Amino acid sequence: MAKKKGKGTNRRKSSGGKYRQLVTLLAVIVLIALAFFLLEQSRHTLPGKQERQGSLERQKMPARPVAKPGKHDVYTAAKARPVPQARTRPHLTGPGTVAIIIDDMGRSTREADSLLAINLPITFAVIPGYAKARAVAEIAHGRGGEVMVHMPMEPQGYPEKKMEKNGLLLGESNEQIASKVKGYLQEIPYAVGANNHMGSSFTESEEKMQPVLQILQERGLFFVDSMTSPKSAGFRLARKMGLKSGTRQVFLDNVQNVQAINAQLQQVADAARRRGSAIAICHPHRTTIQALSGMMPQLKKQGITFVYASQIVS
Repeated sequence: MAKKKGKGTNRRKSSGGKYRQLVTLLAVIVLIALAFFLLEQSRHTLPGKQERQGSLERQKMPARPVAKPGKHDVYTAAKARPVPQARTRPHLTGPGTVAIIIDDMGRSTREADSLLAINLPITFAVIPGYAKARAVAEIAHGRGGEVMVHMPMEPQGYPEKKMEKNGLLLGESNEQIASKVKGYLQEIPYAVGANNHMGSSFTESEEKMQPVLQILQERGLFFVDSMTSPKSAGFRLARKMGLKSGTRQVFLDNVQNVQAINAQLQQVADAARRRGSAIAICHPHRTTIQALSGMMPQLKKQGITFVYASQIVS
């Protein structure tokens, strides 16, 4: 009997062991399934390794290029931002009186014809000694124009800087200077005034300007200081002597370009509106004549009155 009991017990133990193994196996399967489930979920919620690396790479500063040994880039400073330019002020409008003097006349009568064809007051400053000096003076006077003597005077840098052979020199006596000025007036008929040609050195000497202005005063002529030097004594001395005189406000054609000359003409018109009157000086260049021909009639329509130099000096 005891032997039979032992066999039953062993069978129960064996079946109980199989049951526990089955439970354990199911538990393992459940855990494995749960692990797969959690792993799948993490793929949707957490970035993978490559994604994390890509994100970090995007946040890194780009690496500087490594310069080749023994070779250096040329240094260049950073370009400064341009300074803002002041806005151009609008041109003045209204009345104003302008006298335009054409210097260096006397080389050609053709230039005189072109300027007189503008049919507005222009004063011719004729250089004595030029081949057509007398002819230009006669043409201008005959057609109602005005004539001045353009007196050559010693410039800064003479004799390296050339001038006309008949010019007035600082080394000459007052008597020599006076004699030359009388010769100028004899050569240029119908002259009613005079201005200096060059003379950036001569006009600074009050002593040498004295005999020049004395002759002009004796003949009843006026003097316009071309202001080739800011230290010129010409205008100041003429005023002190009681001589009718004036000064140049604007040079029109230092730049030989029609647009540039037009801008200078507008500048002298603005000066005339501010001051009441202004004097401009230019030369018989082709571009200057072209600019005068187009711009002077326009300025007249805008209220500018053109007059001869004799009408503006005081």
